[in-house]
Amino acid sequence: MPDSPPFAEFVARIRAGDEGAAAELVRRYEPFIRREVRMNLRDRRLNRVFDSMDVCQSVLASFFVHTAAGAYDLDDPNELLGLLVTMARNKLASAARKQYRQQRDARRTAADGGAVDRAAAGGPSPSRQVAGRELLAEFRARLTAEEQVIAALRADEVPWADVAARLGGTAQGRRMQLARAVERVERELGLGGGDG
Repeated sequence: MPDSPPFAEFVARIRAGDEGAAAELVRRYEPFIRREVRMNLRDRRLNRVFDSMDVCQSVLASFFVHTAAGAYDLDDPNELLGLLVTMARNKLASAARKQYRQQRDARRTAADGGAVDRAAAGGPSPSRQVAGRELLAEFRARLTAEEQVIAALRADEVPWADVAARLGGTAQGRRMQLARAVERVERELGLGGGDG
């Protein structure tokens, strides 16, 4: 990101819920996520059920929730891109498994292409959905008091060793506690899991 502020500042703004930084991230990285989904959507019949935008929205929502909780340590834009692409692959695989497991197999259903187009056209844009402060506020409200403290420390970029020193336990234990909390809240909010 040569023409924007340093990457660490950019990530800090995203952690803080800055809508401008979130919109910038969506603008820069959404095309890469959508391309990755389209390239890996091998069963084209699944296109009738969901498209690259569905998976992209899920990836971005999960990314913003995890980032606000301080779950990611990102050092450069390439690392961020790699994370988002991996999340997209995992979300796509998870969504496909869910379709097959729940006997919603797109291979067995007739498509109404117009219905899919109408469904995809509705609703707010992805940047509007993921940049909203409401998602972060709801996420934080669903954490326990202790989880909120950990998330706040990580959002302030406090290293895991210092988090453990302040709260007790080990750095790995506190990292796992926050990871489990984020996964739980993602399920509660319907953001889906499986983003690695």
